[in-house]
Amino acid sequence: MKQIILGTAGHIDHGKTSLIKALTGIDTDRLKEEKLRGITIELGFAWLDLPGGQRVGIVDVPGHEKFVKNMVSGASGIDLVALIIAADEGVMPQTKEHLDICSLLNVKHGLVVLTKIDMVDEEWLEMVTDDVQGFLKGTFLEGAPILPVSSLSGQGLPEFVEALETLCKAVPERKSSGLFRLPVDRVFTIKGFGTVVTGSLVSGKVRVGETTMVYPSGIQSKVRGIQVHGQTVDQVTASMRTAINFQGVDRSAIARGDVVGGVNTLKPSYMVDALLVSLPSNEKPLKNRTKVRFHTGTSEILARAILLDREELSPGETVVVQFRLEVPVAVVKDDRFVIRSYSPIRTIGGGQILNPVPRKHKRFRKPLVAELESLAESSAREIITYHLRESGILGVRSSELRLMTNLSEKDLEQHLQHLLSQRGIILVDRENRTFIHGSVFDALRQKTVKLLEDYHKDHPLKAGMSRQGLKSKLAASLDSKLFGLLIQDLTKSNAVIQEKEVIRLSGHR
Repeated sequence: MKQIILGTAGHIDHGKTSLIKALTGIDTDRLKEEKLRGITIELGFAWLDLPGGQRVGIVDVPGHEKFVKNMVSGASGIDLVALIIAADEGVMPQTKEHLDICSLLNVKHGLVVLTKIDMVDEEWLEMVTDDVQGFLKGTFLEGAPILPVSSLSGQGLPEFVEALETLCKAVPERKSSGLFRLPVDRVFTIKGFGTVVTGSLVSGKVRVGETTMVYPSGIQSKVRGIQVHGQTVDQVTASMRTAINFQGVDRSAIARGDVVGGVNTLKPSYMVDALLVSLPSNEKPLKNRTKVRFHTGTSEILARAILLDREELSPGETVVVQFRLEVPVAVVKDDRFVIRSYSPIRTIGGGQILNPVPRKHKRFRKPLVAELESLAESSAREIITYHLRESGILGVRSSELRLMTNLSEKDLEQHLQHLLSQRGIILVDRENRTFIHGSVFDALRQKTVKLLEDYHKDHPLKAGMSRQGLKSKLAASLDSKLFGLLIQDLTKSNAVIQEKEVIRLSGHR
């Protein structure tokens, strides 16, 4: 059965946690401070079994403005949202901010719940409903069901469950064929079992007994046990709320914001290229090199926003940007992110990752900016060829191309084989599966011939260039396997002749 995670969103004290408790019987406020203050501070978790048999995982997020970073962590793994608005107060500041965050994280499905209807009369409820409909215009929740509910009396709960079940059918299933990735939102220790992490599995799958890696630290550990909603299972797949018990890992070695994945399948980077949307509600433009709080998955990292084609980004504009991070982040193409200002803290924008492992870019390179912009909508083959062209003679490994394309291993291999058959790309290293672009290889061929022509002209009595001398003239960083493949190709086409360690043009005598 399809796996679904529902997230709450909304202003403080609008009844998010009370609604979840009324629906599931689970109180998601687990901290002593939460009980004392009557507010949600940390993420809370529950589940709901729908009449048709669908089990929905639930992430309850805090509504207080001081804890919005925790809200972003919770919202990053959800499939649909329940926007909670108290009928006695209506739309409030965090109602809008939470809706903006969900939009920036590309949440596309949801419903609206008007809580505390037992505290207002019908005329007031009708007025608030009209206000909410106006507020939702132009957002992904325009036209979504607006459900009046009382968590105290239970009025409206059956209608909520019915609407949720209908909505779940429209939510697309996440890819279990993708890379296994679990952004960590909680870490704790159970006596006799050791370290346990929890999170929402965003892609892929993992089984008991498999060896995993924690990013960015690189710590490896075997999966000792897995639970989903309190039940022990052997395997979990995408869109499951899960708890994983690790073997032999100290609790201090893992923290919220880390990502658990397969061994060496992800590549933490201090830079990411991204498409950034500036919220229209921003009061001032974002200037180049502004320090921001970069949120992706469950992590919050300080970063500099490098605007590649301008000095400042006006409210409502969309541009390509390179974030330079203080801590490396492990992401893949099309992952979503949110940025918040350093101080005072407020949400200012977000968008999608275009390249998770880029090189450092120079600014105001129009062709580069145009190509980066196209990555948002390009086909898989166009993305592959772009990265191989950009990498030059260094090439790209297939493991990195998976991050750059967000393709399954099978789909990526199909595209690579097609491009190889067309000689659009060249396989340089079979062991590491490293490729370069065909045009890069052709340019090396031409440069090799030109170097030999010039050498023969300057040294007509010499048999040819030494192999090592030719390699160093081509490029100081030229890989030995690529050079060997190049000489083999030129020899096969009878362009050059190699005699021991000397290489000459075939026409040179």
